[in-house]
Amino acid sequence: MSWSSLGPVDELWEGEMRAHAVDGHEIVVMRVDGGDVHAFQGICPHQEQRLADGDFDGSKLTCFGHLWEFDATTGVGINPVGCQLARYPVEVRDEQIYVRTEGVVPSYSY
Repeated sequence: MSWSSLGPVDELWEGEMRAHAVDGHEIVVMRVDGGDVHAFQGICPHQEQRLADGDFDGSKLTCFGHLWEFDATTGVGINPVGCQLARYPVEVRDEQIYVRTEGVVPSYSY
């Protein structure tokens, strides 16, 4: 399994998110309150809006399209419930953020 570098962890501040294209996947990487780094599909499963264009408050990601909300640590839908973002394995090693796309299938069209 190969890991792709997304850059230095100190360039992603707590409460900040960034979009990345990795191996044909649109990914949003977030540094949540407390400093942990999480990576999820970067396209909303509702009507396929770019999640990086939405709002991230450090704990919740809100899509700008229809204001769907997701927990930034799990990807689970807050509003509405019953939906979920695909989660990508992410690691911080040697002060670098790495993500793996193998086996992850984003979900769409809720």
